[in-house]
Amino acid sequence: MNELYRQKEAFLKYLDTIRGYSPLTIRSYNDAIDEMLTFAEMDASSNLLSINLMPLRLKISSLKAKSIAAKLSAIRSFVKYLRSQGKTVELRGDESIKTPKTLPKPITHEQILHALQYAEPQAALAITLLYTMGLRISELTHLRLSDISEGWSRIHGKGSKERDIPMMDNIRTMVQEYQKINPSREYVFELKGEKLSENSLRYTIIKAFAKVGLKVTPHQLRHTYATELLNNGARIADVSELLGHASMATTQIYTKLGNALKMEHYLQSHPLCQTHEDSK
Repeated sequence: MNELYRQKEAFLKYLDTIRGYSPLTIRSYNDAIDEMLTFAEMDASSNLLSINLMPLRLKISSLKAKSIAAKLSAIRSFVKYLRSQGKTVELRGDESIKTPKTLPKPITHEQILHALQYAEPQAALAITLLYTMGLRISELTHLRLSDISEGWSRIHGKGSKERDIPMMDNIRTMVQEYQKINPSREYVFELKGEKLSENSLRYTIIKAFAKVGLKVTPHQLRHTYATELLNNGARIADVSELLGHASMATTQIYTKLGNALKMEHYLQSHPLCQTHEDSK
């Protein structure tokens, strides 16, 4: 059991320094794992660690479905981390609970520009590519120089699916200028001839935003890309294709953000709404 507590501390440190999770999120992960260690049935016989979550599920059954799902998700992440460290772990009683999708949290265009002012060349290029192309961090690490052509870039997405995304001339020039400083053989981002890892690029991006006092992940830049397009009139079908979503239903969560903005503009712009507000 002491070994699992040590692994927990290493996992939380990984979430903080590598994944860039907020202190609040890390605290919730810590609490969920502590509850697992306290209430779950665990058997460490032979070389297999078996974890049965049913006693824990009974203990937290009075909580809202969303809270239970969050705890189970944190525990699954910890188990995945243990497996990445060479542990053989069997997890039982972790069936998913369906919960309403929450809105993504994009950041503002101004915040991104502010971070770019102080970013190192590698971070600046990575942030710009994510923000202007809506890439996943995995897609960014796999971006080859040969994938970039005039006006377009071919992206290798999930499930070996490929899609072509517009690349503005100034962004292409930015890649070329970066290559003069950091020449690569195959991939846009390399270190000593090898493709840079997702964790390395993620850490570079998180550190760049931390310089200006912001906690921002690469996935938030993808959220911001989608939200900006939809708020400025792009068709949801086009945005879905650009993001590489298998279904437009996945993209529709961003329209909720757009609708909230439309309501705000309506209340500010309609003369009757303005009259009503002024009369208060």
